[in-house]
Amino acid sequence: MHTYYTTNNYVRRIFGKKVYKLSLSAATTCPNRDGKVGVGGCTFCSAGGSGDFAACAALPIEEQIAQAKEILGAKGANMSYIAYFQSFTGTYGNLDYLESMYQAACDYPEIVGISIATRPDCLDAKAMAMLERIAAKKTLWVELGLQTIHEEAAKRINRGYSLDVYEEAMAKLKKLKVHRITHVILGLPGESKENMLATVKYVGERTDGIKLQLLHVLENTRLAEEYRAGKFQVLEPEAYYELVADAVELLPEDCIIHRLTGDGPKKSLIAPLWSGNKKRVMADMQKALRQRGIVAYQEKEHHK
Repeated sequence: MHTYYTTNNYVRRIFGKKVYKLSLSAATTCPNRDGKVGVGGCTFCSAGGSGDFAACAALPIEEQIAQAKEILGAKGANMSYIAYFQSFTGTYGNLDYLESMYQAACDYPEIVGISIATRPDCLDAKAMAMLERIAAKKTLWVELGLQTIHEEAAKRINRGYSLDVYEEAMAKLKKLKVHRITHVILGLPGESKENMLATVKYVGERTDGIKLQLLHVLENTRLAEEYRAGKFQVLEPEAYYELVADAVELLPEDCIIHRLTGDGPKKSLIAPLWSGNKKRVMADMQKALRQRGIVAYQEKEHHK
């Protein structure tokens, strides 16, 4: 039996209770969009900077939090929360403005942690000082979008930085003693199963947590143009479930698995369409994992 640890396991260990995420927005751009590193962004990234389910960044943080709580509904009422700033690059641009948003979220007693998504090449001294101040007030998670360790694939998706930049960023964040989460996309154009698993193994040896993401093709992205031109194929369900099982078995037990897949907004999802049924996907994936003897920690305890 192979056991893995989930976000729920981790937050219960850290906070002693169940915690919900509030999807919020602060950052509005990225150096891979505004010309500093490149233009157009990563080929897979949506117009919303991968924050398609978050509130609008133009809204005051108070309104965003209220909206996010409303979306959670009754299940999230009177609970504790992680303020999750996912869209664009959370340590780039107007740092004074970004910090004001993060600090405002910190001021809510029911918000027990802050999670900020960013790029490894956007952690200069000023950004690190900002993160240190946030970490002094609340538990801080920093999420880095690596996606792949292979330079050819990284260039194809227009990532805009080399692997050594990620390694330097991880070293910096380790000194802050924050929880470091790395994003990995499975199914990138041109990558073999061996390539993907090599990325997972590499990341698992360096990160505190990982998010495995099925590649989605979304409208109005350069990836969509490639897909429609027949330049690559997306993964089928069985292949993805097998790939995830192989990936989980490669990860160290102390690496928290924050995500096994992901769901793109249905209104802009081009492929794979099977991923749009999130409940079905999660049920089928858990079944496939159990058949391989892979269970989340709480499941294993339940089956004892």
